[in-house]
Amino acid sequence: MTRYRTTTALFCVLLLSSAASSAVAQPQGENGLYSDSTVKGSILEPRPIEISDDAELASHIKVPDGFEVEVVARDLVNPRMIAVADDGTVYVTRRSVGDVIRLNDADGDGKYEDFTVVAGRPGMHGMAIDGDTAYLVSVNDVYTAPIQADGTLGELTRIIDDLPDAGQHANRTIAIGPDGMLYITVGSTCNECEDPNPENATVLRAGKDGKSRTIFATGLRNTIGFGWQPETGELYGADHGIDWLGDEAQQEEFNHIEQGKDYGWPYTYDFSNSNPRLNPTADIPLEQLAEMSVEPVVGYTPHSAPMQMAFYTGTAFPADYSGDAFVAMRGSWNRRPPSGYEITRIHFEDGKPVAWERFAEGLLIEAEDGGYGFLGRPAGLAVTPEGALLFSDDTNGVLYRISYTGADTLADAISTSPPDVTGKPAPSDIAIDLVEPSSDDKLSVTASFADGETIPIAHAAMGHNASPKLSWTGAPADAKSYVVLAEDPNAKMPKPFVHWIAFDIGAQITQLPEGLATDPVLVEPEDVKQGTNSMGSTGYTGPKPPLDDPAHHYHFQVFALDIASLGLDPGAKRADVLAALKGHVLAAGEVVGLYDRPAPERAEN
Repeated sequence: MTRYRTTTALFCVLLLSSAASSAVAQPQGENGLYSDSTVKGSILEPRPIEISDDAELASHIKVPDGFEVEVVARDLVNPRMIAVADDGTVYVTRRSVGDVIRLNDADGDGKYEDFTVVAGRPGMHGMAIDGDTAYLVSVNDVYTAPIQADGTLGELTRIIDDLPDAGQHANRTIAIGPDGMLYITVGSTCNECEDPNPENATVLRAGKDGKSRTIFATGLRNTIGFGWQPETGELYGADHGIDWLGDEAQQEEFNHIEQGKDYGWPYTYDFSNSNPRLNPTADIPLEQLAEMSVEPVVGYTPHSAPMQMAFYTGTAFPADYSGDAFVAMRGSWNRRPPSGYEITRIHFEDGKPVAWERFAEGLLIEAEDGGYGFLGRPAGLAVTPEGALLFSDDTNGVLYRISYTGADTLADAISTSPPDVTGKPAPSDIAIDLVEPSSDDKLSVTASFADGETIPIAHAAMGHNASPKLSWTGAPADAKSYVVLAEDPNAKMPKPFVHWIAFDIGAQITQLPEGLATDPVLVEPEDVKQGTNSMGSTGYTGPKPPLDDPAHHYHFQVFALDIASLGLDPGAKRADVLAALKGHVLAAGEVVGLYDRPAPERAEN
């Protein structure tokens, strides 16, 4: 019989800076455009261990003094994400089963004897509760359902049906932000690649009706756990690092997620390290990509696999825990020794994270022969109205509760409604009405549609989403470059909605072909840069006005400049482009197309 012992203090848990990351740096060698590196990886899959006695099982989990752990439910099969209603009703999603269950505590002893299936759809994973409404997300779809008086869910209504396909990371999660918007995490389709769909490896934001969806932040490989710090309202998330960079890379990332920012995947990982296996198709140096991406605020042991996350807003833990975040770490399969299989805590001071440390451990067991087993793989995590912490084991089907029974001073109540700190752009005129050309010349602009006519569906978001052919004449002889801006002033927010930014277009170029790539730097026409549109992606994104809106007007504007370059990074935002071209516009012109959506489009073959 194999004999096991609980592992403790197996691995480094706190990696706070680039200096710390260099101490465990992998890969070894030269990383860059032409890498010459050595990567040593492992496959080590601990075996599941089952203990049938609840007290014995709970006794293996070690928590700080004053805390206690108990098993509160078993036989849940595959409990993944946890959502707790204001009245204390606990819901759990089960991805492999494809349903949502309500846990039942008939005798009120704090343990759940059985459960009731309240919803079912293939791949159901994330869940959020907003008053008497539940929001549920599967791979491609988002649903709403009314919460009935008995805690069951009413009929599901699908409000989104076109989230990106999954690939490697199918675990969508969802939450309602302080701004009243839906936030949906969409992982990458792969370990490391250039995902063709810009909505992969992102946090998306949409209205509660599923409309007005945009990319909030990108470069996030697989951020399952995220939430808003209750005192500051700032959004944070725990992201899964890239596999096969070695046992000591990539660190798991705790990111301060801000609107419009890029967090590096797939080219840059943790503290500005360049991925030796990938080079961008766009002509951007890896060093520049690292400078354009945002580093994590804290790092953690590689391959620990962060899952659901919750900020502590209760009053049942010591005061030092108030406003901290807890993260379930499901555990590694490709690290020696294994990492994760634990609950971690991100400690905040003055509203900022300062340490990522182990909180509950003991689920990982080391055998006397050097092998490993596990008692559970934490996945879901939530705080109850009473201030206890629940976490689920999605492999052995167990639910645990962590509570505090010590004598320390307890936390004061803090708001469970964080402040809204998201930026709200002020309405603006379109670009051509904001600039004053220095000459009387006017550009004549033509497109693959006539001025004032309907834009073909091939150029619409729900069609081919291909940029139209654009040509211009009449530029002054001393024009040194051009800028293209396509904007919709009829959009409600932002106003105008930016559909396309292209800049540093050489003076010899007076035409852009149909269907340009969406890379931030184009190969052809050479060295043309593209900015970030209001969808949150680079390059062109086509019209998609709300159904039944009157036709929106799309202004394709061209500006001739007296400078050869705006001096901006690829992916620049509208405000930066407008500021850079100020005082440099020689001439401008536009062509205007119309587009409306009386019914959902069907893409042309």
